[in-house]
Amino acid sequence: MGLNTRRLLAAPLLVLAAGGGLLVAPVAAQAAGVTATVDVQSTPLKTRKGPSLASAIVGTLRDNQKVTIACAVTGPSVRGSVRTSTQWDRLTSGAYVTHAYIRSSKSIPRCVTTSPQAAPVKAKPKPAAVTYQVGTVRSTDGSVNIRTGPSTSSPVKRAVGNGATVQGVCGVVGTSVAGTVRTTTQWNRLTDGGYISHAYVVTPTLKLCPGASLTPVKETPSVTPEQFLAAAVPGAQKGWQEYGVPASVTIAQAILESGWGRSGLSTADRNYFGIKCQSGSFGKLASGCHDYVTTECTKTGECFSTTATFRTYATMSHSFRDHGNFLRVNSRYKPAFAYTRDANKFIWNVWKAGYATDPNYYTKITTLMASYKLYQYDTWK
Repeated sequence: MGLNTRRLLAAPLLVLAAGGGLLVAPVAAQAAGVTATVDVQSTPLKTRKGPSLASAIVGTLRDNQKVTIACAVTGPSVRGSVRTSTQWDRLTSGAYVTHAYIRSSKSIPRCVTTSPQAAPVKAKPKPAAVTYQVGTVRSTDGSVNIRTGPSTSSPVKRAVGNGATVQGVCGVVGTSVAGTVRTTTQWNRLTDGGYISHAYVVTPTLKLCPGASLTPVKETPSVTPEQFLAAAVPGAQKGWQEYGVPASVTIAQAILESGWGRSGLSTADRNYFGIKCQSGSFGKLASGCHDYVTTECTKTGECFSTTATFRTYATMSHSFRDHGNFLRVNSRYKPAFAYTRDANKFIWNVWKAGYATDPNYYTKITTLMASYKLYQYDTWK
């Protein structure tokens, strides 16, 4: 290990993150408020204590429910079934809902807000200097993701290639990564607030991030195959009842494509099949869209970094059912639906229609179905 070992932090580190909210003054009394209608299709709309997705949930609203809105404030942007909006509506009950799922024929007044008055200063203060160390990315695994947090499940901010330089401010502990340079739980916090795994960076020694602890992170144990199957079966069987995709096929594909639920897409967004949003549309079973920086390759083997938008789901069952809907509505997979009671022939026709380029995909799926006795979950038997 030599020099690389000395560059690691002396002990595992821990970082704590805290969310902030918008402070809104009490709303002046208004005559009756604005009547509006909730448009959430199938999933109930959550009402929150403050105008943010990070605020505590205080209730839910059903589709087509009438609500009375007192006023509106600005908060985090949300993509909804009506629009994408940074507006949050304060109900007369005092709770907040995103305007992305609200239909109203009248304009909504702004909430009255106050903010502390700053004392005048003679000169504009200079920003505090940020001390950083320049590191070099070393990767034989393609581009390296820079994320919003020190975890492989945190959303991706951007990606950098081999030889790129990054500005590391300090180090924290996070998800263990086996990279080109080393295997480590250290993540480097950069000057732009992003995090990159130290497993791919050659850099001088970084100090401990302020507020970080030397106590090792206690990782949540991964689910066992038995636990994964118990959670997967209901949604897979519902998918067969609604769309005709054999449950054994759905479960085996989820195992292979999500790594038993360990992929970033499945842990963060409950997307077990990599189904993407199309032009901002996510259908009736997904709850929204999430942008990720990914690496894609051409048939000639040339790889490049691109941004892809994937569907997000409220539950595992919704993801499994949407998988069935995805296969059913795509005409290229129509031949497979002649075999809704023959799992092996069904997945053979799905693969032949171009579902996966892996020449061993059919063999991998059927091996999983046989090894874990997934055929027992096919409800027509």
